[in-house]
Amino acid sequence: MSTVVLLGPQGETPDIGPALAEHGIAGKVALITAGLQDRESDDAALVAALGGVSAVNLKLHARAADVFDKDPELAAAYQARQLRFRNIQSFYRVRLEKADEAARMISVRYVEPELLEQEDRVSVDQLRQLDVDHLDRCIAIRQAYEARWNRDRPAIAGHRAELASELETCNAIVIAGGHVASLFNRIRLFDVLGLAAGKPVFAWSAGAMVLADRIVLFHDYPPYGSDIAQVLDAGFGLAPRVVVLPDPKRRIRMDDKAGIARFARRMLPASCVAMDHGARLVFEDGMCTRAVAVRLGIDGSIAQSGAA
Repeated sequence: MSTVVLLGPQGETPDIGPALAEHGIAGKVALITAGLQDRESDDAALVAALGGVSAVNLKLHARAADVFDKDPELAAAYQARQLRFRNIQSFYRVRLEKADEAARMISVRYVEPELLEQEDRVSVDQLRQLDVDHLDRCIAIRQAYEARWNRDRPAIAGHRAELASELETCNAIVIAGGHVASLFNRIRLFDVLGLAAGKPVFAWSAGAMVLADRIVLFHDYPPYGSDIAQVLDAGFGLAPRVVVLPDPKRRIRMDDKAGIARFARRMLPASCVAMDHGARLVFEDGMCTRAVAVRLGIDGSIAQSGAA
């Protein structure tokens, strides 16, 4: 581990260029835009925003498609694994929704405040246990899959060799946002961060989310379904002890003090960090050395900046 820089969404005035310059990154960087899926090669605007630094797009989404095309047996195993993930995510969400519904019903009972506080702690503990159990299942499924379908398969090994060669010429990794699960799976399929050998990593939105210990999906204004936050999987852990929450103005009810408190307590011991455009978290060897963001407190408070 070395330098890891998490940024807020880039929008119309990207700050990735200034971030690279601030950390002395020159020469060439490796781009990961797999979260954009079939649009991953549409990177002209991103390259222009790098501030004169040249770039090579690793094209992990296209590489994965090539792997699955060349290795049908691996493709079938991968699809079966993804179906298992989707099913357990669905069952986990049902349990979360029921636990959250019970917590809300209990919270409006007319009883002494002390008892309500006790019940609130019980409700949060139940949600946290569901999160832990789900995360453990995800890790077990992934470990079993990788033990059986390892990266030595020729279709993967060839791309890994090419990626290793590309990364040798790059001075940093830049990870864009997009579809968080697709991004996470493609990075992991080729073990890109392992191949990067401690090079500085810059990431935003979904890219920042996958670098935390846990990938947490959240949306207080979902187009459909429940608004209960849920753990998707274990992240890469390069930005430890934080839960990354990009684009909070569109996704979080910042005036819901009780909801923020409940969520922040549920995510302990990690700190919940809301990252809008201009936000920045800098980690040096796993320690947060700079934080320009909004921290959601366990008391429902919203604190600007401060160490994570």
